[in-house]
Amino acid sequence: MQSLRVKGGAEIRGSVTVSGNKNAALPMIAALLLAEEECVLRNVPDILDVRTMLDIAGELGAEFSFKNHVLKFRCRDIRTTKVSREMCSRNRTSILFAAPLIARCGAAELFPPGGDVIGRRRLDGHFYGLIKLGSAMSGDETYRFHAPGGLFGRELFLDEASVTATEQILIAAVTAKGKTTLYNAAGEPHVQDLAQLLNAMGGRITGAGSNTIEIEGVEKLHGCDYTIAGDHIEAGSFLALAAATGGELTVHGTAPRHNWMLRRVFERLGVAMELYSDRIILPGGQQPKIQCDFGGHIPQISDGPWPQYPSDMMSCSIVAATQCTGTVMFFEKMFESRIYFADRLISMGANAIVCDPHRVVITGKAQLHAVTMSSPDIRAGMAMVIAALCAKGTSTIHSAEVIYRGYENLCAKLTAIGAEIEELRP
Repeated sequence: MQSLRVKGGAEIRGSVTVSGNKNAALPMIAALLLAEEECVLRNVPDILDVRTMLDIAGELGAEFSFKNHVLKFRCRDIRTTKVSREMCSRNRTSILFAAPLIARCGAAELFPPGGDVIGRRRLDGHFYGLIKLGSAMSGDETYRFHAPGGLFGRELFLDEASVTATEQILIAAVTAKGKTTLYNAAGEPHVQDLAQLLNAMGGRITGAGSNTIEIEGVEKLHGCDYTIAGDHIEAGSFLALAAATGGELTVHGTAPRHNWMLRRVFERLGVAMELYSDRIILPGGQQPKIQCDFGGHIPQISDGPWPQYPSDMMSCSIVAATQCTGTVMFFEKMFESRIYFADRLISMGANAIVCDPHRVVITGKAQLHAVTMSSPDIRAGMAMVIAALCAKGTSTIHSAEVIYRGYENLCAKLTAIGAEIEELRP
């Protein structure tokens, strides 16, 4: 178990460049199995979850090299259609290997995926999509798929706009026979990025980014050279840090269309930022005051499917709100356990009321003090780092390896902008 020692009160100032989008890179690695020719992915984040997906791909038969954020990947032959229980348990996106295995081999066998424990995370959309496209499924604790005759396009409707279910269906349908139309699809930036990669490999996908995606199946995909977009959640996390500490920060490697909702939510916290074509600037010296709704009512910040506020930004935003004057309610609609990390903020001195598993009321500005805590998931872990940098004293955060699953070179990036943080290895 790795730990972080964080000293609060440092002046945050400077610039940081975000890594490639974690949530785009992971499904892309699964999608690369569809092509027999070499594919090159650039701006790939070197994080634990990426390494896990590559380990799985390697066991299935892929050959690859990964150096300086460039992944060269080729899978001439699939060695096995089974992903081991141990490999599946390492992260949630292991389930996405089902589609390329079925597409290339007509069969796949997987186990329940791991990942962050932030509430119930349904797999129904995955199973619905694969079965409706022509795969039989059996098993309970083991998921076995069989489609000896291949997959066939059709109209599909997701009962919830699941990101990973949308990605699973994109990967499955791109080489299926005929046309697939997916309604109530997720439209997050990483879904759009995956669709653009598949098109670069010879796919015919339109509508990505909207709630209706059309996929014209092609016979096979070919190699490509593709660059992953910057991670908008990492960008938002660093901006939340600057807002919470009163710092001044420029974040490079961003795209405006991925951050309009972020700017709107930060405006409600009384924090101004400037969006440019490839960077975001958060000016220093701000004294944020939460902006009341019309009539002086307490505002509510809630998450939802894209283009609503990302659930992955809620934890860091809650910490930023503790350092703003005024009261705001956060309504986490998507996961019933994500809000529980607020108990750790209360132990640090935050003025917070956890109303239920989905809602917390924050009143600031609060003086936080140092504590020893443990990271329950990737985003809450990053939120704890932000809280520790705002706090008086030195905090210790255990299970830092959980945070590293989503943030590359975190300590180096934080140190470069003035944070006092060090790794404690066992």
